[in-house]
Amino acid sequence: MIFRRAAVREFASTAAAISMALLFIMVTVVLIRLLSQAAGGRVPADAVLALIGFSTLNQLPVVLALSSFVAVLMSMSRSYRDSEMVVWFASGLPLTAWISPVLRFAVPVALVVAVMSLFLSPWAQQQQTEYRKRLENRDEVSRVAPGSFRESNDAHRVFFVESVDKDAGRVHNVFISALQNGKQNVTVAAEGVVETAKNGDRFIVLLNGRRYEGEPGMADYRVMQFERYAVRIEPKEVGELEFSAKQLPTTDLLEKPTPAGWGEMVWRIGMPIATVLLALLAIPLSFVNPRAGRTNSLIFALLTFTIYLNLIGVSRAWVTQGKLGVVEGTWGVHGLMLALLGVLFLVRLAPSVRRK
Repeated sequence: MIFRRAAVREFASTAAAISMALLFIMVTVVLIRLLSQAAGGRVPADAVLALIGFSTLNQLPVVLALSSFVAVLMSMSRSYRDSEMVVWFASGLPLTAWISPVLRFAVPVALVVAVMSLFLSPWAQQQQTEYRKRLENRDEVSRVAPGSFRESNDAHRVFFVESVDKDAGRVHNVFISALQNGKQNVTVAAEGVVETAKNGDRFIVLLNGRRYEGEPGMADYRVMQFERYAVRIEPKEVGELEFSAKQLPTTDLLEKPTPAGWGEMVWRIGMPIATVLLALLAIPLSFVNPRAGRTNSLIFALLTFTIYLNLIGVSRAWVTQGKLGVVEGTWGVHGLMLALLGVLFLVRLAPSVRRK
């Protein structure tokens, strides 16, 4: 029917707009958090964009599920508000006739959510963990940023460079403060350069500078002037990566089942199912009295979405802890929401409600 195609188009266009708005908000929040970490030296500035991308891919299933739910809710609420539903019911068509166009819209979205939840999100989380590990394993020279103080991983050294000449591979106006064996060492140099020996060892070479060494609070400081001062860059040991169940591929979780793996599968399988059920729940929840406000219905709908996702998260935790079986954890929450869906349809189909 024509109304089905029109309804699916309206659902899709509304969902696209909502998805863009939610993604913009999410990226903004993640960007602010990462920029604050970058300003504090916990995250390199050149890693912000990559981390934003991984975080966005990880949250896409939830964004799509919420977008499809709100799209159906807002589109049908508009029909109530514009009295289109009055014409709909006067024509003898029940509220259940909306199930078909909603499913035609929600099922493809749920398939996309399934692919993202089962494959894309675990991959993004794994890549994010590996990327952060590589950032932690970068040597101190690689973390130098002009115009900012940087602290070493062991918190015993602070270094600063005023400017970097990338073409010449040099830094200018170097300041290094280190605490060794209870003595404070301060080194300043006009220039610095990284050199690699024939055996592969890397050295940071400071040129034309001075070194001050002594105990804090004491006056007997030693001052040494040098033209060339080389310090070997100790290579960092790369530890073995350990991935949690959230970061493992779905195939690995199925091949080597564990309680944590089954708990993660409860979430991954639950997201596409929740996408379909939420879209169907939006049909009875979209009821709006044209003479009254629609705030209460919208608040109740958003609370339903929040409680639904939190219940899936609780089921995942209980399955991981062994408090709940896999079957009960996977289908218990969805069965509860399916029962709620039936009750809401019965209430909306009651003649006393339809005459309001």
